[in-house]
Amino acid sequence: MATTSIPLPPSSNPSWFTPKRLLVIFCVINLINYVDRGAIASNGVNGNQRICETGGACSSGSGIQGDFNLNNFEDGIISSAFMVGLLLASPIFASLAHRVNPFRLIGVGLTVWTIAVVGCGISFNFWSIAVCRMLVGVGEASFISLAAPFIDDHAPVDQKTAWLGIFYMCIPSGIAFGYVYGGVVGTYMSWRFAFWGEALLMLPFAILGFVMKPLQMKGFSTSGLSNAFGSMENDASKVKGNPNGSPFLSDNYKPSSSEDENAIMAQFSRFLKDMKVLLADKVYVINVLGYIAYNFVIGAYSYWGPKAGYNIYHMNNADIVFGGVTIVCGIVGTLAGGFVLDLMTATISNAFKLLSVATFFGAIFCFSAFCFKSLYGFLAFFAIGELLVFATQGPVNYVCLHTVKPSIRPLSMAISTVSIHIFGDVPSSPLVGVVQDYLNDWRKTALILTSIFFLASAIWFIGIFLPSVDRFNEDSEHSVNGSGASSSIPLLKEDTIETTESMAEL
Repeated sequence: MATTSIPLPPSSNPSWFTPKRLLVIFCVINLINYVDRGAIASNGVNGNQRICETGGACSSGSGIQGDFNLNNFEDGIISSAFMVGLLLASPIFASLAHRVNPFRLIGVGLTVWTIAVVGCGISFNFWSIAVCRMLVGVGEASFISLAAPFIDDHAPVDQKTAWLGIFYMCIPSGIAFGYVYGGVVGTYMSWRFAFWGEALLMLPFAILGFVMKPLQMKGFSTSGLSNAFGSMENDASKVKGNPNGSPFLSDNYKPSSSEDENAIMAQFSRFLKDMKVLLADKVYVINVLGYIAYNFVIGAYSYWGPKAGYNIYHMNNADIVFGGVTIVCGIVGTLAGGFVLDLMTATISNAFKLLSVATFFGAIFCFSAFCFKSLYGFLAFFAIGELLVFATQGPVNYVCLHTVKPSIRPLSMAISTVSIHIFGDVPSSPLVGVVQDYLNDWRKTALILTSIFFLASAIWFIGIFLPSVDRFNEDSEHSVNGSGASSSIPLLKEDTIETTESMAEL
């Protein structure tokens, strides 16, 4: 028996990337992205309204809300404006992944994000900062659609949920760091410097997306990307300068307008077909519906939390207190959720069990926390509640990635993210502002908001009883064993392909 090692194509064998380095880079990018979300919600950056007393004297206010004289509804709109860009751009980036290398798309998105955040720092009124926040959403759209599939591809098979948990741990910890960062920078410098600092942190990663060797995503083979141009390649083989029928485009070849239109129509047709598959998948729909209800509460917590804590418990350092609690509970809870699901054996049914139970008990503790008049009682129960509700991050995204085929995972993540924002945290921030303006009681407002966690738990409970299939290895070029488990070797580590030749003795 002789064994021959055949090198993979260069594009499949990056010289610098390893799975763990890829995870670290994506985690840092995700962290910076959510530091921005936390910073704009902090008292240091967001600030407070101008207050006029009965005698006619008015305070100047502080931060964005004070400088631009925003009411609570307008302030809530600022927090949600990014969703406009995210809604429009996410499906586009997900569809482009069939034609353009996803790693390059991430580079484009991060560049847009960096420029938009700089714009937030130089904004001069409500509309200027609202437009810049919309562009922040455009930049974020590429990353949120494509990062999780890359991580899922390269994680060891028995640690997939744990790796996703590590990635999504950056959401609560990023928001929490943002509270602290925004509070410190806004207090001692200016809220504008907080945005400029974020842009400086993200710039190296935007450049990295263009200069590093691009990676290939599972379900998107090199030939698949080439075939997306279909007839363009066939016609290219006939043009002058390409007489041998090479499958590569000639340097002098330029597609006609009709070929461009055909490519666009083919791409749009594929998008509609993939959308039909997603919406017909009951497991996917139930998972996203539960995620929407969950994110409705989390989004409002992240934006109004420091302000509610300041008013209910008179916390002068609400940014730091909420930031500290969320950092610890977010990190521990998110990591624990991923590791627990891996210990249970990561299946879609087990993921729904963990989602339902963790959210239910988390809701009980968070609801009870706001009933306490004592600050210490509130912090103890709220911390336990946050530990439990943040345990959902790894499992809920595991379901999004594994209930669909690899080729539509970017679209699955894009639609999930768009849905939880457009129906979840986007309306929740201004709606909570409206409720608070009407009730003028932050405790009652917080209790009404927290009760929606019970709805999320009930929806995910339904998912336990739905028949489900893990489709991670469908339409894949990588082999699977008889039990349907995916290969435990990360794609980045597949440096060679082993082939065996049988030698017959004469």
